[in-house]
Amino acid sequence: MTQRQETKLWGGRFAEATDGLVELFNASVPFDQRLAEQDIRGSLAHVAMLGQVGILSGEEVGQIEEGLEAILEDVRAGDFEWRLDREDVHMNVEAALRDRIGPVAGKLHTARSRNDQVAVDFRLFTKEAALDLAAKTRALRAVMVGEAEKHLSSGAGEPVILPGYTHLQVAQPILLSHWFMAYAAMLERDEGRFRDAAERMDESPLGSSALAGTPWPIDRHATAQALGFARPTANSLDGVGSRDFALEFLSACAILSAHLSRLSEELILYSTFEFGFLTLPDSHTTGSSIMPQKKNPDVSELARGKAGRVFGNLMGLLTVVKGTPLAYNKDLQEDKEGVFDSYDTLSIVLRLYGDMLPKSTWHAAVTKAAAARGFSTATDLADHLARSGVPFREAHEVVGGLVGLASRTGRQLWDLTDEEVRAAHPQLSAEITRAMTVEESVKARQSYGGTAPEQVRAQAEAARTALS
Repeated sequence: MTQRQETKLWGGRFAEATDGLVELFNASVPFDQRLAEQDIRGSLAHVAMLGQVGILSGEEVGQIEEGLEAILEDVRAGDFEWRLDREDVHMNVEAALRDRIGPVAGKLHTARSRNDQVAVDFRLFTKEAALDLAAKTRALRAVMVGEAEKHLSSGAGEPVILPGYTHLQVAQPILLSHWFMAYAAMLERDEGRFRDAAERMDESPLGSSALAGTPWPIDRHATAQALGFARPTANSLDGVGSRDFALEFLSACAILSAHLSRLSEELILYSTFEFGFLTLPDSHTTGSSIMPQKKNPDVSELARGKAGRVFGNLMGLLTVVKGTPLAYNKDLQEDKEGVFDSYDTLSIVLRLYGDMLPKSTWHAAVTKAAAARGFSTATDLADHLARSGVPFREAHEVVGGLVGLASRTGRQLWDLTDEEVRAAHPQLSAEITRAMTVEESVKARQSYGGTAPEQVRAQAEAARTALS
C-alpha cells in the first residue's frame, strides 16, 4: 500500500497538508477495504437512481457504471491498489474511478455523503454476515440433531446414558441424546436471533446524506430495493448516526459464543482421562512438544477462549456509541473491526464443531457406569415412596439418610442390605433399591421435554422437521 500525498477529495477548504501521523491515525482503509464490494454495490445503485430521476444523463451513468464494474473486477482479483493517503474504502474507490474516467466521476457523489455511504456499506455487510451465521448455526444444529438420533441406540441397541449434573455434581441420569438436543435447542434460538437482527437492520440509510437528507429529487425506495433492503430508514439522523444494528449483531454473536463455550467446557472435561466419556478425533486435537502421551483439545479450548474476544467486541462498541451525539462522529470508525472479528471467529468455530462432533467417539459403558455412581437414582427412590402415599419431604429425608449411610460406608444404594433399607422405612426393601437402575430412571421421565427415549425421539423428530 503506497502512501503518497495527493489533493484530498474534501481538501478545498484546507490550506495545509494533513500531518503524516494524523494521516496514519485517521485512516481506516487497512480494515474497511473489506467493504469494497458493498461500497461499489451501493455506488452502482446510487448512480442508477441518479439517472432514473434525471440528475445524471444516460451517458454519464454508463461511464460511471463501467468504471465501477472495472474497479470491482480489480478488487475481486486482488489487483486494486489501496492507498493510505486516500483514507478509507470510499475515497479509494472514488479516486480510482476519477483516475479511470476523469472528472465525470465526481458526479457520483451527488446527493450523497460518506456518512450515508459508510452506513449503507456496513449495514449490507452486517445483514449478510447475520444471515450467513444463521445458516452456519443451522448447519451445526442439524449436526447436533443427527448426533442425538445416532446415540438413541448404542452398539447394544440401547440409548447411550450420560450422567446429568447440577453444580458439576452427579444429579440424575440422562440420555446422551438429551444432552445433544439441549444444545440443538440453544442453537435454534441463536439462529433466530441472527435472523431477527437481520430483519430489523433491513433498512437502507442511503439518501440520508450527511444527516439532514438532500434537496435533490432522489428516490430512496429505488436504491433500497436495488440493494435488497426491505425499505429505506425513516429518519436521516438515525440512518447515519445509529449503530444498534451492529450492537444487535454482536449481542447475538456473544450469546452464541457463550453457548459454544459451554459446549467446549463440557467436551474438554468429558475427554479427560478422569472422565473418559469420549475420545476427540486426532484431526481436531494436538500433541505436546515434550510429553508424547498428550492429546490436547485445542479446538475446544480456543473456542472457549475466543468467546472472550467476542464478548469484548460487544462491550467495545457499546462503549464507543454510549456518548456519541447525533449524528455521525469519527468514533464510529471503530464500529467495524469488532464486527469483522466476531463474524470471522464464529464462522470458523461453527464449521469446526460441525466437522468434529460426528468424528468423536462416546464410550457408552463408561458414561453409563458414571451415571450409576453418585447416587443418581436417589430421587427415583424418593418418588417411589411418594407414590406409596409418603409425603415427598418425608421421603426425601428417608432416602437422604440411606445415601448418608451408603456414603459413609463406601457403598452405593444397591449395596445396602435389606435390613438397613427396611430400617429406614418399612415400605422399602433391598429389592426395590436394586430395581432403581439408571435405565429405569431414564425411562420413567416421560414428561414433555424429558429424557425418556420416547420424549427425546420426539424432540429430535420435531427438530428434524423444523430443519427441513
